[in-house]
Parts: sequence; C-alpha cells; structure tokens
Amino acid sequence: MKRLILILLITLTGLSVQAQEKKDKNAKYEIEVKGNCDQCKKRIEKAAYSVKGVKSAVWHEDQQDLDLIIDETKCSLNDVRAAIAKAGHDTDTIKAEKADYDNLHSCCKYDRG
Repeated sequence: MKRLILILLITLTGLSVQAQEKKDKNAKYEIEVKGNCDQCKKRIEKAAYSVKGVKSAVWHEDQQDLDLIIDETKCSLNDVRAAIAKAGHDTDTIKAEKADYDNLHSCCKYDRG
C-alpha cells in the first residue's frame, strides 16, 4: 500500500510540474508603439529598460514598433507596455493616459486616431 501511494505521489508531482508554463529567459517580441522622433525613441527605450527583466529594447520610428528581448521570469510583456504608456506613448494594447500624453513635448505628439 505504501508503495502504491508513493507511486501516485510521484506521478501527481510530475504532472503538476509539466502543467506549469515554462518561461523563456530570452523571449523575443515585437509590439506597436506610437511616436514621432528621436526624442520619442529615447523616451520609449528608457521606459522599456526601466522594467526589470528587459534585456533589449529598440524602437523603430519608420515602422512604429519596438523589438524586445525580455526575461519572462522577471517581467511580462504587459509590464513593459504599461511603463511605455506611463511615459506617454500608446502601445498595441495599452493606451497612454491623457495626462501622460499631454506631458509630451509638442514635436512628440503623435496622431492618436
């Protein structure tokens, strides 16, 4: 009987470990981020790097996107989106608050439509 319980416990432990989602330490993503100029580029990348776990952040003005490499054990993609939105830039899923957008320099005010 003890042997059966031990086998059952080992099996259940193995199943629960497999059920957990594996997190990638070098996950690559590309997200849409609105901006206009080099000043926006610096602000967007600085906001992304302010999130612990961001290893690389490069914003492309012509494509309006941000290439990211993040450690998913330390942060999520939504953490990065929230930091960028707080800096005043809309992302694909999180929009900047009006007050944060209004704090942008006049040359950095992009079309929100």
